[in-house]
Amino acid sequence: MKLLIDDAHMEVIRRLYEFYPIDGVTTNPSILAKSGRPPYEALKEIRAFIGKDADLHVQVLAMDAEGMVKDAHRIVAELGDATLVKIPCIPEGFKAMKALAKEGIRTTGTAIYTAMQAYLAAKSGAEYTAPYINRIDNMGFNGIQVTKEIQDIFENHGFRTSMLAASFKNSQQVLELCRYGIGAATVAPDVIESFVKNQAITAAVDDFVKDFGELAGMGKTMSDC
Repeated sequence: MKLLIDDAHMEVIRRLYEFYPIDGVTTNPSILAKSGRPPYEALKEIRAFIGKDADLHVQVLAMDAEGMVKDAHRIVAELGDATLVKIPCIPEGFKAMKALAKEGIRTTGTAIYTAMQAYLAAKSGAEYTAPYINRIDNMGFNGIQVTKEIQDIFENHGFRTSMLAASFKNSQQVLELCRYGIGAATVAPDVIESFVKNQAITAAVDDFVKDFGELAGMGKTMSDC
């Protein structure tokens, strides 16, 4: 499963890339707004940092298919062919996805709350579909189950479309979908850092250091012996 960062703050992205095996970055209009920077300025810095071939997901803002296609052309021209253009899974969005698929432009169907949206996005040529786990839960449904149903539909029909699960509230949700074999998950920085933020882990490491210090001297490591 690919692991992507759902954020646009460069200091956060750099820190997470330093410590974790990250595969790319996703953004949306709200995330870009939170960065407080001109959109393409922020996005170009992210692209330069993660490399020209890494997955970078960027969302269109137009509400009609013609405008979405125009937005997509600008996004790819500015950020490179490896960039995935996020298209909302609405009727105009499916129309845009079909047009962009014919051009070979990579798309991600986003704002997914139902399995039928994902099915239509896959049929329209989307490379990824992005169900919103926590937002589905907040509507009174089961986001994890909906995502599993989408995965089953893709496998049963032989779709080449992959999953990009989004909107997680905790590491357990990510783990459950990782266990199920989905293609990718985009996760907020605080949730990524919670993957190994555990007092038991910290205590175990502290015990190892203490015990070795009693043997070889406090502050000593294997390179000092």
